[in-house]
Amino acid sequence: MLIVGIAGGTGSGKTTVVRKIIERLPPEEVAVLPQDAYYRDNSHLPLEERQEINFDHPASIEFPLLVDHLRQLKAGRPIQRPVYSYLTCTRAEETVPIEPKHVILVEGILILTDEELRNEMDIKVYVDADADDRLSRVIRRDIRERGRSVEKVLERYDKTVKPMHLQFIEPTKRYADIIVPQGGNNEVAINILTSIIEKNLRTH
Repeated sequence: MLIVGIAGGTGSGKTTVVRKIIERLPPEEVAVLPQDAYYRDNSHLPLEERQEINFDHPASIEFPLLVDHLRQLKAGRPIQRPVYSYLTCTRAEETVPIEPKHVILVEGILILTDEELRNEMDIKVYVDADADDRLSRVIRRDIRERGRSVEKVLERYDKTVKPMHLQFIEPTKRYADIIVPQGGNNEVAINILTSIIEKNLRTH
């Protein structure tokens, strides 16, 4: 089993990179574990407090569960991946069954901040993108998918997204084996990464 971690700032194009890798590989060979599925359940908090949660801080992620799930998959056991709702900031009742595959892609902004999780990865990737490009993507995405206003998105960007990026996410670039500049538009880097994965598949 090959475990590939794909990190990078909010709006850097990580999801696009993951999608393009998946498109180039046999579907039965790949599973994805998004960090966002492992946000801590906050159903014990009032809704107003939940909406103020700093989702860009490592403490918001239940890393021990993610590490445990990776180890279960490595041992050949299926897992029940959590489902997280951004609208209610709680974990859903239902889960998503994930079977062990030859390639597991772990994707998320904070995945390289956790040493135990990093140690489970065979390849660590950091998707890099210009801060202005990331902000424009975040605005579009949060309005469309998370029901936020432009004012709310910008306020959140200034208050948490930008400072957390500089404090926690950007510094993890040093752990990366591969850095992908220009985000999901960098076909050359994505092709190189995919060929490394395919080579690994052929030898196992």
